[in-house]
Amino acid sequence: MHFALFFLASHPRSVRQAIEQYRARIDANPLLTVEGAIFVQTDKNIPLQVCRAIANYIGGDGQDIALTQNTTTGLALVYHGLPLREGDEILTTIHDHYVHHESIRLATGRCGAIWRKIPLFNSYGSISPDEIAERIRKAIGPKTRAVGVTWVHSSSGVRLPIARIAKALAEVNRGRDEKDRVLLIVDGVHGFGVEDPKITALGCDAFAAGTHKWLFGPRGTGFVWAKPEVWKRMRPVIPSFSSPDLFAAWEEEHEPVNAPRAAWFSPGGFQAFEHFWALPQAIRFHQNIGSARITARTHELNAQVKEGLARMPRVQLYTPRDENLSAGMVCFDVNGMKPEEVVERLLAQRIVASTTPYRVSYARLACNIVNTPQEVETVLRAIRELA
Repeated sequence: MHFALFFLASHPRSVRQAIEQYRARIDANPLLTVEGAIFVQTDKNIPLQVCRAIANYIGGDGQDIALTQNTTTGLALVYHGLPLREGDEILTTIHDHYVHHESIRLATGRCGAIWRKIPLFNSYGSISPDEIAERIRKAIGPKTRAVGVTWVHSSSGVRLPIARIAKALAEVNRGRDEKDRVLLIVDGVHGFGVEDPKITALGCDAFAAGTHKWLFGPRGTGFVWAKPEVWKRMRPVIPSFSSPDLFAAWEEEHEPVNAPRAAWFSPGGFQAFEHFWALPQAIRFHQNIGSARITARTHELNAQVKEGLARMPRVQLYTPRDENLSAGMVCFDVNGMKPEEVVERLLAQRIVASTTPYRVSYARLACNIVNTPQEVETVLRAIRELA
């Protein structure tokens, strides 16, 4: 039984078939297939089709989407693309993942900017959406240029109230010049594919996610969505194959004339094209089932896990039971056992769980639509025997 498919998804049959079909076409004629797919500036351009498919899913415009290999690449492209100056600040939290912190550290270190981490709550039992937003608002200073947060914390399963945070930042920005506006940057990977997919309605300025986790997309695929005015402020980090005006500027030996846009930020180079091109099939897989149904089922199964763990006297539950503050992950401890031991004991019973990769680690279960209530009862029974 798999309770860790958020780590890297197994491809659904329809996604596997799409990958194989594209792979066969590339194998049969690599040059003509790839050139005809990525360099043609018509509706036959497959990367453009992929961007439009993502946009259709998230409620945005395909022209505002850059394709990436994963969340890590997306966050790095965003933070390194910011026009930071010496003394500027990026504010983030103590709860974020290694790659989020490292993206910020490396970006600020290049230009003399600084970064700062704050806690959003004192304990898992006293989390308040309003307090989270207020803590961020109060921590913003005159030199703060961006706030980086994670939609769903892989350390605890906590889901942040992104819309409330965005509203708090809007109040801060009301009296600022456009160049000094504080941007809200979101690592959305563990909410994307679980929660309402219309991320453009969250109010953030930039959103990065891998699509090979909860969306069940091809491995090695992801994207960044950002507002057009945000892309215009940024500088690309990696040469892109997705914009003919970049090639034209290179050939004519001058700087690109137009303002940057999302296509400039999609890393170029030769990649696993068949995986990127099959991404729309994963989106169709979700849409055919229904995003609302997926959200409801994921929350239902994880609520069953949380309620079961909460009734065990020797188990400490960290993920909020409130579904508005959680998503698809449940983190916990069994008294007297290390998280690694809990996971090993479960694996001995053919139950795949995981530990959180943080300094303070917990055992972790994650249900998605491949799981059943019967499987949840089985894992709860196994934990009850451990405790």
